[in-house]
Amino acid sequence: MSNDRSALSAFLRDRRDRITPIDAGLRTYPGARRVPGLRREELAVLAGVSPDYYSKLEQGRQANVSPEVLRAIARALKLDEVESAHLLDLASPAGPVSDAPQQPNPGLLQVMKALDHVPVILLGRSGVILASNSLVRSVLSLPSSAGHSLFHYLFRNPIARERIVNWSQFAAASVAGLRRDLARRPGDPTLQALIDELRSAEPCFEQWWSGQEVGEFAGATKIIQHPAAGTLQFDIEILASPSEPDQSLIVYTVEEGSSTAKVLPILASWDPSSAITS
Repeated sequence: MSNDRSALSAFLRDRRDRITPIDAGLRTYPGARRVPGLRREELAVLAGVSPDYYSKLEQGRQANVSPEVLRAIARALKLDEVESAHLLDLASPAGPVSDAPQQPNPGLLQVMKALDHVPVILLGRSGVILASNSLVRSVLSLPSSAGHSLFHYLFRNPIARERIVNWSQFAAASVAGLRRDLARRPGDPTLQALIDELRSAEPCFEQWWSGQEVGEFAGATKIIQHPAAGTLQFDIEILASPSEPDQSLIVYTVEEGSSTAKVLPILASWDPSSAITS
């Protein structure tokens, strides 16, 4: 089980509070209930475990938990696929975590060069920018040097809120993705330090983090209000290599013939260097 059992406890309590007896298919009786969702005893019955066993699990005192029991609890809580995987990760033994500096994968850098007509970022662990092309720096006003975290840009740089029209949607989804990452890498000091910093410095981050939402980083639509080029719309795609699971390409694709596609070459020409920085 992960060393930080408080994360498992908090997640179970939150999801148990969200599901009502009616949602769970339980018979209800007249009178007020003291809890907003299921009682521990009710969830234990639905999952086929003893109330004492479940109580120890939710309190972080149950040392060993089988995947079968966790899946039964996930079904009782009506968790989706991502939430179920998150629950299993939270309850799994924490494995070794490498915190060594990453170098951009040469193959992914080659893919970046082939996609130089659209904005592209290569991200590593904790959202560290390993490489970026001139278009993405122009579109987002990113720093030209690598080594910064994209999450610092998103939450600590006021330009992000100015440029990204649907900033709240992206920021909330990023928090959910960071929670998912932390369950996979519970012993990663850099990731934990990043989350602690953002929780203490950004009230909106703390609010979303306390909401216990969990998600995978996934493709979405991003709308940018550029000071010179106007409104730009991109579909965000995430590409990963099996050989480098901790690195991913964030590609800003555009619809052929759209106003955004027409203005990108102009944006690229404003940057005297079209080289990838890493």
